[in-house]
Amino acid sequence: MGGPAALMLTMGGIGRVIIAHGGDMISPDLNRQVLGSERVLGRPRAEDFGDYLRSMNQFVEVEAIGHEPNATEAAELAERCDIILSCPPTFEERLRLNRAAVEAGIPFIDAAQWGMTGTLIVVKPGETACLECLYPEPPPFEEFFPVVGAISAATGSLAALEAIKILSGTGDPLWGKMLTYDGYRGKVTTVQLQRRALCACCSSR
Repeated sequence: MGGPAALMLTMGGIGRVIIAHGGDMISPDLNRQVLGSERVLGRPRAEDFGDYLRSMNQFVEVEAIGHEPNATEAAELAERCDIILSCPPTFEERLRLNRAAVEAGIPFIDAAQWGMTGTLIVVKPGETACLECLYPEPPPFEEFFPVVGAISAATGSLAALEAIKILSGTGDPLWGKMLTYDGYRGKVTTVQLQRRALCACCSSR
């Protein structure tokens, strides 16, 4: 989802994109990582993803980080950004980025998928529920979960659209809501989320 999101933002002329992704490109990724190709198998993902994005728009500054940021790095990155899009596979990483965004007071968009279902959560720190309100503790993680590339691309693109709306002041962002797309049934559901009074991340804001 991070690839389609970064691609849509770059093509839209966002100004600056910072991507962070560790590891080398492997063939099982090719069904969903639109920034990769068979040409770059076995090479570090972030470096090639950054080159691809730069080839799409020479006027966008692209910074590629070849590992997943720890808590300190995430906080430092948040201070340099206007918005964070969260697309990693594990909840530990998602909650880390959520906390960095909340502490920096910048919008946070979490994009997730499982099989043929995609979800978006859009957070305005201090005003809406954050990701930790919903998940105080990381839920069990299934490492080899099903991935349908079309759902990844659609969800990542919707995350980019929310970011564009927020940054440009256009439209009605999904503040404090979760959007779920059920690809099996072609059904979209949007629910309002509630802040948790004792949330360890955002309740003090």
